[in-house]
Amino acid sequence: MPRPFHTGLVMSEFASESAHTPFVRSLDALGIWRLNLEVRLRDLVRFLREQSLLDETAKDLLDSLRQRLAEEKMVVAFVAEFSRGKSELINAIFFSDAGRRIMPASPGRTTMCPVELGWDPDEPVGMALLPIETRLEGASLAELRAQPRVWIHTPLDIKDSEAFAKAVSAVMDTRPATLAEAMALGFWSEDHPRDNPQRNADGRVDVPLWRHALINVPHPLLKRGLVVFDTPGLNAIGAEPELTVGLLPSAHGVVFVLGADTGVTRSDLEIWQDHLTSQALTRYVVLNKIDALFDPLSPPEHTEAQIAVQCAQVAKMLEIPSARVFPISARQALSARIDGNPRLLTESRLPIFEEALAQQLLPQRRQIFEQLTLEALGHVERQTTHHLDDMRRQLSDQLVELRGLRGKNVHKVTVMLDRVSAETAEFERCIAQLQALRGVHSRMLKELLAGIGGDALRRLVDGTMRTIRESLLKLGARKAFKELFTELGLLLEEAEREGREIRDLLASAYTQLNTQFGFSLVPATPPDLTRYRDDLSLIERNYTQYLGVTQGLRLSQPRFLEQFRRMLLSRLRVVFEGAGNEVEVWNRSASGQIDVQLRDRRRGFKRRRDALERIRGAAGELEQRLSELEAYDRRVLDMESRLAELFAGARRVATQRDFSVHEELPSLVPPLGPRPDIEIPTLGAMAL
Repeated sequence: MPRPFHTGLVMSEFASESAHTPFVRSLDALGIWRLNLEVRLRDLVRFLREQSLLDETAKDLLDSLRQRLAEEKMVVAFVAEFSRGKSELINAIFFSDAGRRIMPASPGRTTMCPVELGWDPDEPVGMALLPIETRLEGASLAELRAQPRVWIHTPLDIKDSEAFAKAVSAVMDTRPATLAEAMALGFWSEDHPRDNPQRNADGRVDVPLWRHALINVPHPLLKRGLVVFDTPGLNAIGAEPELTVGLLPSAHGVVFVLGADTGVTRSDLEIWQDHLTSQALTRYVVLNKIDALFDPLSPPEHTEAQIAVQCAQVAKMLEIPSARVFPISARQALSARIDGNPRLLTESRLPIFEEALAQQLLPQRRQIFEQLTLEALGHVERQTTHHLDDMRRQLSDQLVELRGLRGKNVHKVTVMLDRVSAETAEFERCIAQLQALRGVHSRMLKELLAGIGGDALRRLVDGTMRTIRESLLKLGARKAFKELFTELGLLLEEAEREGREIRDLLASAYTQLNTQFGFSLVPATPPDLTRYRDDLSLIERNYTQYLGVTQGLRLSQPRFLEQFRRMLLSRLRVVFEGAGNEVEVWNRSASGQIDVQLRDRRRGFKRRRDALERIRGAAGELEQRLSELEAYDRRVLDMESRLAELFAGARRVATQRDFSVHEELPSLVPPLGPRPDIEIPTLGAMAL
């Protein structure tokens, strides 16, 4: 009987079966950590909403963080020349629980197109194949993902691993093509004959049938957010700029697979130098097939010495620390896990590599999430604490004022009502100033966003492409790109400068409004766009190494250059849209408090007037109102205490270093109930 995928297993069952896999345990722990942190944030949002303390800025910030925690993917890309054992390595690390090979790894045949394995619950279980002819249209993979009709969809039977593996073998399919067609598709070059495929008897050559494959299955690891890329050899990488400047730089881990029997070949070295040298922190080199070095006529020490020499030579040629080179046998590891043979698994040395992934790769992702979470919690806590402090100050002032009415006559209350009316009219004078401030603020913000908007970005990129297109043999590509990224960096610096100007404007206006009308406005710190400049630097490094002299002929091809432009613009748009979104979030935080305090102030005047009217009509209303305010003052203190617990709980989970796979934290939402329908006037509105 074919063995099914364990798609229906609960997490504890899956963990026990895969307990021998360090990477799986570490990924599982990361998933549990993210799940519990998301629960903490959900509890915090619910409590803030129930107590009417959740403004739009805080809601957007926390919802965005929760969504990212729930949907973040861990991308691991496997890169190598043909027949280095990438697919077998993927099978051994991730899919040995299927009881057989899932990714095709037949001798003499190989994966011919990039294969992406992941899980999207909104998409059906199956495989989507993109025809190779779409390369001729010039559209990038990112654009084609949004066009489901251009993909060939094949259902997959996840209950039958044999049928599943047979269906997935389609990624090895090829078809014959004329030399002209192969050249147009990027698989034949008269200038690089050594990279060309072998001709068939009829003079044609075999090209991949598919350009890209998406495999969507609910395997437990993929459901945890893992995305695995199996990338084919040099020719396929070079022909797809999106793989080089999109996938590889954005992958959280890149595994470069070599053959222990061949070492670093010329084509291996070209892949490394042209595409992977900028991925210093995420590169792992696997020297696969060490079982091929075993000689039954020689002592084991001889084999060990051979492996050590090969590792040293690889580290020297690739100019990396020897600790980043991992000799393994993926074939032995897969066989050992399927057969339950711990001795053979140890001999394969795969657990050593998996331990390195678990100890180095996953903690890096965790630290990024931790930093984002702590920053968001700090921002929301400061806003909420400021709001609660303002509420308590208002309560205290109003209690003092109402207690002073005890024993006063009706005439005194009438005088106070007249004062409230006069203060209301005086307060409304601030509207004109606020409108003028909004006008200036809006104009400055519009100019800031236009400077980092899509039109400015497209204009600069198109200018650079024209320079490259017109330059002789494309020798000016590096210089053009350096100038482009210098200008892009200046755009972000200018946006930061304009942000500081807006902040200074608001600070001056807030000081005047606070003094004249009793607001408690605080200017928010302008956005720091440093990380977006860092993203630009990373993109520049990736593209610059890709634009070497050897790539000049590729850049001479209009189709290739247009695809290159689209990919570059797509990557840059992500950076600048992120910067623009951060500016807009900051702007909402900076200006939104005006609307909140203005609304609260008007409500405060109305409720203050209503309270005095009731007090004038019945003396008992004064004591009732005092009792309500005193009870609410105690409740605000309780809210402060409960919020402190929620923020502390979220921080504790965010900074927790070790999570058991079985550990699940209970909800921390305090049983406080919704905030009562008692609204407190703002401080300036309460002055009697």
